[in-house]
Amino acid sequence: MFIDVGDGQPFAPTPSCFLAGVDIYDREETLGVELEKLDPNDPGDRELIILKYCLPSKRTYRHKFMIFKCLKEALDNVEYDFQVLFEYDPEACSSFPYRWDEMQSARVFFEDVYRLASVEWKDDIEKASLEDQLDW
Repeated sequence: MFIDVGDGQPFAPTPSCFLAGVDIYDREETLGVELEKLDPNDPGDRELIILKYCLPSKRTYRHKFMIFKCLKEALDNVEYDFQVLFEYDPEACSSFPYRWDEMQSARVFFEDVYRLASVEWKDDIEKASLEDQLDW
């Protein structure tokens, strides 16, 4: 089991890990204003959102590999509900730009995340895939 050196806890990623950069909670007047100019339903805007906000990460290559792998598993599951990841939860310290919970297809959003991550994170994913994950 991979232990996150940041908090000493087992690292159990979900596809929502890709959304940290678009979480506007307590940043509504800065990041929120910036993101509301972009439409996640428009392919060009969506690519910009993913490249600029979803993929930049200070995570290690192992973290990236595990996040990428968990997204692949979710995409392979036709029953996986990506839309729920964007739903507003008043109990959570998390929120997304106005109307993102009405995205036409959250699955398409994450398919694009996967496609772009496979390019942007290629070296990190390859490096981690060559290691024995049981040793992590």
